[in-house]
Amino acid sequence: MLAETSLSIWGWGSLCVVLFLVTFGPFAIFYFAFYILCFVGGGFVVTLLFGKTNSEKYLELCEHSFLPPTSFGITKCIEEMKQESKPIKIDRRLTGAYIIDEPLQQVIQFSLRDYVQYWYYTLSDDESFLLEIRQALQNALIQFSSRSKEIDWQPYFTTRLVDDFATHLRVFRKAQQRITEKEEQDKDGAEDLVYTFFEVEVEMEEKICRDLVCTSPKDEEGFLRDLCEVLLYLLLPPGDFQNKIMRYFVREILSQGILLPLINQLSDPDYINQYFIWMIRDSICNYEAFMNIVKVSDKIGELEAVRDKAAEELQYLRSLDTAGDDINTIKNQINSLLFVKKVCDSRILRLQSGKEIDAVKLAANFGKLCTVPLDIILVNNVALQFFMDYMQQMGGQAHLFFWMTVEGYRVTAQKQLEVLFSLQKDGMHQTAQTKGLLRTAAVGIYDQYLSEKASPRVNIDDNLVAKLAEKLNNEDPTPEIFDEIQRKVYDLMLRDERFYPSFKQHALYVRMLAELDMLKDPSFRGSDDGEGESFNGSPTGSINLSLDDLTNVPTDESIQLHAYISDTVCADYDPYTVAGVCNDHGKTYALYAITVRRRTPNGDEVWKTYRRYSDFHDFHMRITEQFENLANLLKLPGKKTFNNMDRDFLEKRKKDLNAYLQLLLAPEVMKAYPALAHYAYDFLENKAYSKGKGDFARKEPPLMQKTYVDPKHCRVAAHLDDNVDDNVPLKIMLLLMDEIFDLKERNQWLRRNIKNLLQQLIRAMHGYTINKKIVDHVDWMTSPEQVADAVKRFRDAFWPNGILAETVPRRDNAIRMRTRIAGKTKLLGIMPDELKHILGAETTRKGILRVFEMFQHTQLNKRLIYVFLEGFLETLFPVYGFPDLFKKLHSHSKQMQRYMHRLQSTQAPFLQKR
Repeated sequence: MLAETSLSIWGWGSLCVVLFLVTFGPFAIFYFAFYILCFVGGGFVVTLLFGKTNSEKYLELCEHSFLPPTSFGITKCIEEMKQESKPIKIDRRLTGAYIIDEPLQQVIQFSLRDYVQYWYYTLSDDESFLLEIRQALQNALIQFSSRSKEIDWQPYFTTRLVDDFATHLRVFRKAQQRITEKEEQDKDGAEDLVYTFFEVEVEMEEKICRDLVCTSPKDEEGFLRDLCEVLLYLLLPPGDFQNKIMRYFVREILSQGILLPLINQLSDPDYINQYFIWMIRDSICNYEAFMNIVKVSDKIGELEAVRDKAAEELQYLRSLDTAGDDINTIKNQINSLLFVKKVCDSRILRLQSGKEIDAVKLAANFGKLCTVPLDIILVNNVALQFFMDYMQQMGGQAHLFFWMTVEGYRVTAQKQLEVLFSLQKDGMHQTAQTKGLLRTAAVGIYDQYLSEKASPRVNIDDNLVAKLAEKLNNEDPTPEIFDEIQRKVYDLMLRDERFYPSFKQHALYVRMLAELDMLKDPSFRGSDDGEGESFNGSPTGSINLSLDDLTNVPTDESIQLHAYISDTVCADYDPYTVAGVCNDHGKTYALYAITVRRRTPNGDEVWKTYRRYSDFHDFHMRITEQFENLANLLKLPGKKTFNNMDRDFLEKRKKDLNAYLQLLLAPEVMKAYPALAHYAYDFLENKAYSKGKGDFARKEPPLMQKTYVDPKHCRVAAHLDDNVDDNVPLKIMLLLMDEIFDLKERNQWLRRNIKNLLQQLIRAMHGYTINKKIVDHVDWMTSPEQVADAVKRFRDAFWPNGILAETVPRRDNAIRMRTRIAGKTKLLGIMPDELKHILGAETTRKGILRVFEMFQHTQLNKRLIYVFLEGFLETLFPVYGFPDLFKKLHSHSKQMQRYMHRLQSTQAPFLQKR
């Protein structure tokens, strides 16, 4: 039954399908599905429209039924504000000087147009907001102008600005020295100059470091925003400052639109180099200066740029089709360019190979150097410096100082006698007084250099000394009283192998020739062998290899001392029969046995010597008087009046004296004070010590304790010398020259002489009113005309022809390198010959190139700009605590954090001992 029913269902179903397909066709099923879909979709749309209509009607009813009626007060208030709004009047007066106000107004207009209007008009057409921003800027400028007129800018420009620059140069020089020392210790290590610079800065400033601002763009932008906000707080009215929107707009315009682009441009080394060239554009480029710069350049990029340019010019000249007289000119140009190219190639090869000076070849080349007579050396300040250093190393400084002192005595005595003779003609009598002064001076020279008590004593024939003593006792002093002994001393320095003959074979003699511009070799002018082993190569007197390397040659190999106080004594070996606590004619004193080791090329020499505490004290007084600032480095153990023979006390003093000796003979101290080695050797030599100070001098305390500031870790202006006229501008200028040319490395006598000569040179050029001229120049710089000219230059630089200047594309690296060479050549070419004669050619070159190299680092240039800006603001707002503010703004410095950590770790052991 079920089977029949199922069969009937399938049969009827199949019949219906067949009839449907026959009647409507094969595509009828698709039409049927489409009709169903349209029906469902239509129903959904009708339902949606019906719900939307009903929902709107319901919301309308709810709005009128439940919400309160709208207040008309707001609408009325807005209408009244529109009726009362009046146009803002802008007063175009800013500084009171029309020549300054006009370009300033243009700068404000251009700034608003290019930084605000271009996007503001897309939001609103209301001009009131723009006018309020303009009014806020003008209010700030008016307050700034009023404050500037109340400030005396002469101290800032004559002292603070120069001091900031000189201190920046000092930090740079110390950073270079530190890198050189580290490279000598670790040949494979490469130190970053910028990192080392800020490391030195934090050591000098102690409480501030600007590394983040100068190296991180993000921190720099934040610093400028914070600084501008502080300035707006000081310059804007309270109402404008409280308006955050306006304040933020003005802050961004000042910091990001004006200050940041200006600082970036001023800190670009290429821009500075171009500015150098523009400043001295009237000077003619010196060929010798150019070749000198090429020969001493240590930058491969500079040499390659010059070489490629020379090759390009060679190719152009060789392509010319000329005849007649022009052919000779072109040949000379081609030869010159070939020479330049060859010098560049040889210098590049030397730098790439890392070739160092061979001391053996250096000594072999000494024989080729020209000879400077001793009489010329003694009258030339530059040459005398090196000969004086050499004589101090050899222990012959007493002979040289005696000769120089006698020369001064002769000149003074002649002048005094001439004055005496003229007074006698006029009937005035001062014979006894003048002769008494001359006798005192002559006896002083005798006691200092020739008497048995002199230390060090001039070794000369005793008969001559006795004859001179007899003359001083029985005759009136004359200018020629020392002539015979002076001639003997001169002959001794001239012929003794320890002095002048050996000096000509010393590295100091080579440096002296370089300073005198006498390292010339005519054979070098025609060719360059590419090796340059000889020092006789430069057409301008500079050697192919840097003379700085000569400082690596030991000044005196024999004086390398190590000493310590030992407890063991051999009576048969020592000059004293008793060591330890001794008794001499009823006086009891302690005697310390010192073991001394001197390293020589042939081996070590060891001996023992014995010194009392009074010997240490006398030696300490002598060296601290001779060497500046040494007293603050070396601390001698103090005296004790009672129980000074106590065993515990003697043991403690022995340890303290041992520490004193170790610090005295430390390589760093010996390097800082080269002449100190001779004094130390004389003190530690196995002989009876001859005291240079009397008991009264050793017992009498100084009347006034000098305050000390380490010159290596302070600002330059912290040490204003008192041996020039009492005017700060001239002093600070001399200190700047002192820092540029590193005159502190010279011995003190010659340094004072150089500074006197520099002062005379400045006065010869500008007269005795040099201080007034500096002040007048500052007044001229701050005059309305010059300020207006500076504003116009700023306007034309950022908006040439009234259009915002496009970002200048970075110039090609080869062009930048050639600009560096041109800048150094220009700077070296304008140096006066008088300065070279006073300081020396090599010292002058090194000083100029040091200043130029300082400006070749963008981060360091930014640091200098920010230092100038900080000093400017501290001068402009003296009562608002800007120094403390800058310390807070720079407080996140990583260098400062590292420095404080090192300082704490260094002080921790001392605190624990206490």
